[in-house]
Amino acid sequence: MKDLQGIKGKYYIAGLIEEGEHEQQDFKFAISDARKIARTVSAFANRDGGRLLVGVKDNGMIAGVRNEEDIYIIEQAASMYCSPPQKIQVAAFKTDGDKLVLRIEIGQADRRPVVVLEADGSRRAYYRVKDENIVAPSLMVRAWIACSKETGTLLPLFDRERKLLSMIEKAAVRIDDFMLAARVSKVSAEETIIRLYSMRLIDFEYNGREFLIVGKDVN
Repeated sequence: MKDLQGIKGKYYIAGLIEEGEHEQQDFKFAISDARKIARTVSAFANRDGGRLLVGVKDNGMIAGVRNEEDIYIIEQAASMYCSPPQKIQVAAFKTDGDKLVLRIEIGQADRRPVVVLEADGSRRAYYRVKDENIVAPSLMVRAWIACSKETGTLLPLFDRERKLLSMIEKAAVRIDDFMLAARVSKVSAEETIIRLYSMRLIDFEYNGREFLIVGKDVN
């Protein structure tokens, strides 16, 4: 059991809550399921990092942390159910009525994918989109793995790779559209995408239904 010594943070926490839930912030009323929290850790770590505010309802109302064991469950989620294990930073803040809110900070992963060890034995990577944690598609996961093995050196491009780069100059591209335009198989299309991603030339963008291929934002 950890002894929570919250620091004064009424206005600080109110400011964070005013932002609402977004790609780098999530509210949790209470913590009871380590694997469920591990999915949020994975989603933040596989994106740009983020923070959990524990003791805050979905509507932004402060309920306060009811059980100090919440910290243990969060640490368990990050260290035991995430692979590779992720480091988190925990801070407690006092708000109105001496209610405590936990701020859990999750950094961007040094190496992706960060997968969750699910109860059924599967390993799933998650990705944060707006205020949701979604399962990362297998192609994105394969691209992350390839990227971690490459040095980012620019290699000679094949015709199909030049074709894809030309297409994304105009708009985000569906994989099926690229296959049709380049007259390549799904296997070749995916190999092209993975290779260009490992060269830091393209990225993935979610449109609410599927992941599209876009140019890499270097800013």
